[in-house]
Amino acid sequence: MNELVKAEVITIGDEILFGQITDTNTQWIGSQLTDRGIRPAYKSSVGDNEQDILLALNIASKRANIVIVTGGLGPTKDDITKYTFCKYFGTELVMHEEALEFVTDFFKKRGREMTALNTQQAALPGNAIYIPNKWGTAPGMWFEKDEVIYVSLPGVPYEMKNLMEHEILPRLCLRFPSTIIKHRMVKTIGIGESFLAEKIEAWEDSLPEHIKLAYLPHFGQVRLRLTATGTSESELDQELIKIVDDLIPYIQEHIFGYDEDEMETIIGKLLVDHRATLSLAESCTGGFVTHRLTSFPGSSAYLQGTVVSYSNNSKVGVLGVQIQTLADYGAVSEQTAIEMAEGVRQEFGSTFAIATTGIAGPGGGSEQKPVGTIWIACATPSGTKTQLLQLKGNRTINIEMTSSYVLNLLRKNIISYYTLGADYK
Repeated sequence: MNELVKAEVITIGDEILFGQITDTNTQWIGSQLTDRGIRPAYKSSVGDNEQDILLALNIASKRANIVIVTGGLGPTKDDITKYTFCKYFGTELVMHEEALEFVTDFFKKRGREMTALNTQQAALPGNAIYIPNKWGTAPGMWFEKDEVIYVSLPGVPYEMKNLMEHEILPRLCLRFPSTIIKHRMVKTIGIGESFLAEKIEAWEDSLPEHIKLAYLPHFGQVRLRLTATGTSESELDQELIKIVDDLIPYIQEHIFGYDEDEMETIIGKLLVDHRATLSLAESCTGGFVTHRLTSFPGSSAYLQGTVVSYSNNSKVGVLGVQIQTLADYGAVSEQTAIEMAEGVRQEFGSTFAIATTGIAGPGGGSEQKPVGTIWIACATPSGTKTQLLQLKGNRTINIEMTSSYVLNLLRKNIISYYTLGADYK
C-alpha cells in the first residue's frame, strides 16, 4: 500500500484569528483532498504578520508533502502573502506578463478603471508558477522546494474553490499516486463516549490496521467515523459494510443513522412513509426543535404546527394543561410534559406529538429541580412516553441536547408503534 501523501492547510488573516469571519475554507479543502487520497494531516491559522507566516511555512515544510495557503493575496498593504513567499524562497516580485494581461482584461470587460494597486496583482514571486484565476483578480501560485509543493490561493471562498477544482486538484492528482480514502459514519445517541468505547472495545480491537476509528461527540450524540485506506474502492466499500454489520449487535439500540443521515430527515421519512403527522409543544426549547425539523425541505408534508408555551398561561389556555397539575407538580414535571404533548396532539389532530418543559438555565433552578432538569414527552395514538433529562451544560448546550433527545424519543416511538401495532403500550 502506498504511503499516504500528507497535506497542511494554512489560513492567513487577522480576521480569522479575531473571530470576525469563520474559516470554512479549511473544512472544504480537507474534504476535497480526502476524496482524492491525500490526507489533510494538519491545519493552522496565522495573522497578517510576516514572521508568523514564515514560521508556519517552515513548520509545514517538515511534516507535509503539500502546503496549501489561503488568504492575504489582495491588493492592499495588509495582504502580505506574496511578499512573504518572496522572502521564504529567496526571490523578488516580478511583473508576470500573462497575469498582467489577464488583470487588464478583467477590468476592461467590466468597464472599470484599473489602478496601480490592481496592477500589482500581476506581480508574482520570481519562482512562482502562475495559476490563472478566472473568478477574481488575485491569481493562484504554485511553488516547489525540496520535494514539497506549496500552493497559494485567494481567501475568497468561491474563488478558492474554483481554483482548487479546476486547476490545483487535477495537478495534484497527476503528481501523486492515488491512494483511496473511504469514510463510513455510524451515528449514535443516548450513550456517552466512554460508555460507548467500553461496549465496543472488543470490536474496535479487531479492526485491521488500515481502518481507523474516531469518536466524534456532538450534543448528546456520538458519531463513530471509520476511515479506511487502500487501493481498491470497491474492496474498501465491502470491507466497511462488513465491519459496520459486525458493530451493530454491540450498540443497536443506540444507532439512529449512518453517513449523511440526520435525526430530522430520518424522522421525516418515517412520518411520510406511514402517512403520519406531528405537532410540538415547546417550553424550555423555545421553538428550537421545530427549527431543526423545518430546516430540511419537505417538513410541510407532516408537520401540523407548534405551540411555544413558555408561560403557564399558555400551557393552560392553549394546550389544556390543568391548573391543578401545575399547582401540584409544577411546570417542570412529568405530568405537565404529558399534558402538553397530549394537548398539542389534540389541538392539531396529529398522529404524534412531542413536548419539552424544563430549566435550561442559567437561572431558575432549585435544590429539588436544578438547572438542566428537563422533562420530554411523546404522545402517540396508544399513549404517552416520557423521559427525564438531567443535563449539565449551559443554556445553549441544554437546549441543543434536549432537542436531540426529544427527537430520538419520537423516532423510537414511531418505530415501536408501527412495528408492534396493537401490542404497543
